[in-house]
Amino acid sequence: MADLTQGRFPMQNALLIGLSRQMTLERQMDVVANNVANANTNGFKADHSLFEEYLNSNAREDNFAGSDRRVSYVQDRGTFRDVSQGPLEMTKNPLDMAITGNAYFAVQANGGERYTRDGKFSLNSTGQLVTTDGNLVLGTSGPITFQPTDHDINVAPDGTVTVLEGTAKADSIRGKIRMASFDDPAKLTKLGANLYSAGSATAQAGTKSTVQQGYVEKSNVNSVGEMSRMVEVMRSYTAIANLLQQQSDMHKSAIEKLADVPA
Repeated sequence: MADLTQGRFPMQNALLIGLSRQMTLERQMDVVANNVANANTNGFKADHSLFEEYLNSNAREDNFAGSDRRVSYVQDRGTFRDVSQGPLEMTKNPLDMAITGNAYFAVQANGGERYTRDGKFSLNSTGQLVTTDGNLVLGTSGPITFQPTDHDINVAPDGTVTVLEGTAKADSIRGKIRMASFDDPAKLTKLGANLYSAGSATAQAGTKSTVQQGYVEKSNVNSVGEMSRMVEVMRSYTAIANLLQQQSDMHKSAIEKLADVPA
């Protein structure tokens, strides 16, 4: 955050404090609006804003009886991600999958391995398991491919995919869904389109997570809570705007009275 009290910004403290709060409220509104927009996005994880106090003293003289009064501004440190699991919705589609636990599905996208919690899968024209955006879903040995005669698809809790092929009565294995887990999922980098890159985190096998076939994980956004937060942000922004206007009017009135010198 720029120090608006220095150099070319000789503004009053009240105006500076209000301005710093409005700046953080604007960023908070962006975060809340993005959560609301993704309230129905499968596997979406909500973001929340972080704030901290920024202290500064605007006094520069050394002849005060006591220590300078500290001026407290508002500074946004960034956002943090809520990685808690969203509710599961039954679809009864054998290709839909949801992960119970903290692991992620591994997919091939944007020229590399990416991760998602969106298990709304389907088959492409060549029989490969893909996401809604057409990204290949990865198994432990590469993409998972089905044959035209496959039926009765079954996905075990450990991610093993089996089918009945043609008139055969014995199961055939088509692969095993790769689940990747991370010690600190918050380090994953959002790429958009409900995808993450590993970032500074290290992927490892999600052995403590399980797959539930015929379900999809919904967004963990609390719609009512986010709408309430949006109203709160708007009210706070308006209240501060009114305060800044009052301060500006007082400043203007004081200058006019000081300039009104009797002849």
